[in-house]
Amino acid sequence: MPIPSDHLHRAADQYGTPLYLYAAAELDAALLRVRSAFGAARVYYAMKANPNLTLLRRLHAAGVGFECVSAGEIARAERVGASGESLLVNGPAKSDAEYAAGARLGATFIVDRAEEVDLLPPHSRALVRVNPALEISTHDHLATGAAGSKFGVTLAQAPVVLQALRNADHTALGLHVHIGSAIRNAQDFTAAFARLADLRSETGPLTVLDAGGGWGLNADLPGIAREAQAVADVFGAQLWVEPGRYLVAQAGTLLTRVVGTKQTGRNFVLVDAGMTELLRPMLYGAVHPVSALWEGEDSGTWDIAGPACESGDLLARDVTMPSPKRGDLLAIREAGAYGAGMSSNYLTRSRPAEVLWEGGELKLMRRRETPEDVWAAEVE
Repeated sequence: MPIPSDHLHRAADQYGTPLYLYAAAELDAALLRVRSAFGAARVYYAMKANPNLTLLRRLHAAGVGFECVSAGEIARAERVGASGESLLVNGPAKSDAEYAAGARLGATFIVDRAEEVDLLPPHSRALVRVNPALEISTHDHLATGAAGSKFGVTLAQAPVVLQALRNADHTALGLHVHIGSAIRNAQDFTAAFARLADLRSETGPLTVLDAGGGWGLNADLPGIAREAQAVADVFGAQLWVEPGRYLVAQAGTLLTRVVGTKQTGRNFVLVDAGMTELLRPMLYGAVHPVSALWEGEDSGTWDIAGPACESGDLLARDVTMPSPKRGDLLAIREAGAYGAGMSSNYLTRSRPAEVLWEGGELKLMRRRETPEDVWAAEVE
């Protein structure tokens, strides 16, 4: 259920703005949708979507594994008690520290290039990431399965790398494919899965087929799940999936207060959140629903502009709302993924607090930084 407006106001009053607020019920509902659609498939959370420890503990307690793409993410997974088969270590340029931590914890490695076979710790479990070389219906920065992407091995290389893993005395579990994030056209998954299935005659049966994630928030999960399971069945493999944004995006709301308004060639609402709190609109052209949490007749369209001295610091364009005044509260919806996780200290801004809303109660998940926190690692 959505967080009631009076609770949004209460959270903003209690913790200040900008503020990230997460609805626990929506987190649970999203996981239920995934499990209902994908059945017995093993679920790994793509931690980069939102790495807050409170969320990770909740997912770990629910039996979800983690896909990690940095040494810091592996450390977070270990912090909440994850290890062994509940950990995947992914990424195109893994460090020695990531290999060492993954080996110590018994993680499965996702091999992204042929030479990585020789870099794996002895007797590793591994999947081979395949790039299906497709045109992907998402922003270029989010398309990881396109021919020009830096991710994965080619279709022709995949059987060779699997055999190289076996020759090096690693356990070659199977194949991995992840074509991007916020995929708009479900046919992209159909095409990717079909290209993987074509490899069956060269790879033989496999233990695991990891179908990644990237589903749009309104995706037909049962339909995608049927196709993913069908390609897993081609290989006689267990299906794994890696949802990230899908699990957390709709649970998160960024609350921000109006600082003022101005008119140039356009109408602007100036707010206390911006690119340092939510980078996705500037980075990907992402569109987030915006709700004005005050009453009044609609007064036309407004652009929501942040405080940074950057022309691209816009959270939304052409939002219809009542006339805003200083102190009014705005809710930026679907902000639970790549919002707080991408927030930065640019302009020596303090990253916002994060709060969980559960059963009508508010629980602090991360305190707001102070300026001293921001410069604490600097040597004077």
